[in-house]
Amino acid sequence: MRITVLMGGTSAERDVSIASGLRIVQALRSRGHDVTAFDTARGVIKREDEAGVAAGGMKVKPPSLEDLATMERTSLSPSLGTVPAVRDAEVVFLALHGGQGEDGTIQALLDLSGVRYTGSGHLSSALAMDKDLSKQLFRAAGVMTADWLMAPVSPAQVARELGLPVVVKPSKQGSTVGLTLVRTSEELMPAVKEARRYDDEVMIEAYVPGRELTVSVLGDQALPVGEIIPKHEIYDYECKYTAGMAVEEFPATLARDEAERLQALALRAYRALKLSGYGRIDFRRRNDGVSFCLEANTLPGMTELSLMPQAAQAAGISFSELCERIVYLAMSAADRQ
Repeated sequence: MRITVLMGGTSAERDVSIASGLRIVQALRSRGHDVTAFDTARGVIKREDEAGVAAGGMKVKPPSLEDLATMERTSLSPSLGTVPAVRDAEVVFLALHGGQGEDGTIQALLDLSGVRYTGSGHLSSALAMDKDLSKQLFRAAGVMTADWLMAPVSPAQVARELGLPVVVKPSKQGSTVGLTLVRTSEELMPAVKEARRYDDEVMIEAYVPGRELTVSVLGDQALPVGEIIPKHEIYDYECKYTAGMAVEEFPATLARDEAERLQALALRAYRALKLSGYGRIDFRRRNDGVSFCLEANTLPGMTELSLMPQAAQAAGISFSELCERIVYLAMSAADRQ
């Protein structure tokens, strides 16, 4: 099968995307597919150049906004559907994270071009990326999520309605980019300013102490629950993408009925946003056993340290099989339309 893997782009999660994308390329080639690597900011990555690109590796911090702004001017995304590597592919595997790759923009472009692609459609991608809207839909579906406010708000209002500490983050961003754990009222406005560098909307969310749990969904099946135990107080960018900065346990140490309840909640959240193909739903679980949904990820990371591949492995699904299953889910969804 001819498959093009889209990666890179110009979001703050560019490095994560390239690491995910090149790993997917190798996995699909190992299953016998004809695979092209394509950076939406730079174009086709020649096969002989892939190792050099991969050698750049993940950094402790995301790319600077200045570097991303430079790449934005060379982005090919407006004409993406006409590029031969995309137009001629039997299916496009989206390994993009954040920005136009995950907010429904590229999905809409591919829909208009009649190109099959992996993961959720443009509407559900946009809903999941917008944390404010997705939290409203979670609650409507009976999935608990932490209380929140949208900036602008005063420190007094935050203290009165949410209490402290709170988490301040861009409303439409991933990988904890621009996120700050705020403990005092004096820290609030600087945290909002930092988050606003990455998005025009900023969310202030009540901090939920407890365990960090995650449930990946493949097709319409919830994979084993995982637990993340980061070295830092929160599961930040460094902990996510630096070896040794977090311990991930798959399956998580939970009673069977507790794990099944969490999987059911994940599926309910997944369906509330009309997600399809695959995704990941993240939770915080208090010591009293109450779980709060944090967010949905429509294009989960697929790096060596990422969570969904670990969940699949716990279910007996190898990484190459996982990637191929995602491709076939995209093909079957397109055939039903």
